[in-house]
Amino acid sequence: MTAGPAQDVAGAPLILVADDAEANIELLIDQLAGLGFRAVVARDAPSAIAAALEHRPALAILDVSMPAGDLGVPDRDAGFEVCRRIKRDPRTARIPVVFVTALSDTSDRVKAIEAGGDDFLNKPYHRLVLNARIQSLLKLKGATDALEESLKRLREMQKVRDDLMKMIVHDLKAPLTSILATLEMMRDGDFGEFTDRQARALNDAEGKAEDLLGLIEDLLEVARIEERTLPLQPEQIAPAALLSEIVYDWQLRFKQEGATAGVEVADDAPVITADKALIKRVLSNLVQNAVNHSPGPVTLKLAARGDPKGILFTVSDNGPGIPAAYQEIIFRKFEQVQAQHAPRVRSSGLGLTFCRLAVESHGGRIWVTSTEGEGSTFYIQLPPEPVALPKPTGRTSEFAVPPSVNRLP
Repeated sequence: MTAGPAQDVAGAPLILVADDAEANIELLIDQLAGLGFRAVVARDAPSAIAAALEHRPALAILDVSMPAGDLGVPDRDAGFEVCRRIKRDPRTARIPVVFVTALSDTSDRVKAIEAGGDDFLNKPYHRLVLNARIQSLLKLKGATDALEESLKRLREMQKVRDDLMKMIVHDLKAPLTSILATLEMMRDGDFGEFTDRQARALNDAEGKAEDLLGLIEDLLEVARIEERTLPLQPEQIAPAALLSEIVYDWQLRFKQEGATAGVEVADDAPVITADKALIKRVLSNLVQNAVNHSPGPVTLKLAARGDPKGILFTVSDNGPGIPAAYQEIIFRKFEQVQAQHAPRVRSSGLGLTFCRLAVESHGGRIWVTSTEGEGSTFYIQLPPEPVALPKPTGRTSEFAVPPSVNRLP
């Protein structure tokens, strides 16, 4: 049995009619033609699936019972199987499906919903009711298609923007490295002596150039992690040793800022396998944020404890805190929050984005809890060893809330 020809009503929406009863087919075709639609007919389940793929109709009307052919289901459930297969295939998934049947059993409605059906009509039905159901579903499909097209264009624009940014940033790195090398030679006296005023200006220029190089490195590294092109270098990490190493590295800065830091590692904190350089940089970024954004000397606590999913690191401070409205968006690219009474600090807005991506590249997650005026606690949950993640197939909108920060335990 094969699909019948499409009715010739130029420009009208095409409706797939799948039924094995000729009387029902003729009635539906007449009704659809009278309502201004075209129709393509299938008289068994395999033909209905083939017609959906070939013609991509605007809507499908399926009888519940029809010859199942080789689909492996009873004839009485063939329509449900056709719907399941249409909805499972990305090429046909957005085709609305209306079931038409003489049966009124509640179980049929349940099966129709479970199969992915969009509406259900009992025989006999009024022509105007059929028209209303079709028009409603076509409007919904049109809105969904328009939204999907807008999302596709947005992703394409984001890709062009990101590719352009990577190209510009990569091209900036080489000349900036040369500028830094020249500035270093000048500071070392290779081009003669400088006055104190000239030396201060030279040091300032070198510092700004190093800040710019750091921003370029951040941009490139964030892009590599987003695209899963930054390979992890896993090794065993003892949490007590890692946290102590971070505090030691920051000892001079803590002294300069009047800050204090303590380490607290629970007995159940396990040794994990992770990219030490990345995880250490994540924790260091959180320490740096706490020091930079506090108006006065800050007290920090770095802790680790066992977690059902592996290990949980925390970095707590008694700084100005983060307003509740910003506790999710701070993990997005280029987002910055200025808490009340906190000093204004120049920042790329990439530090916490890097933290999120680095943690997620291990199969973990990061989030924050904070109260204004009472400090913040950042949580980093990591598995015992990195979890392989699929390579992303498309860009995530910058306006979407990162999944790692909107699910608190």
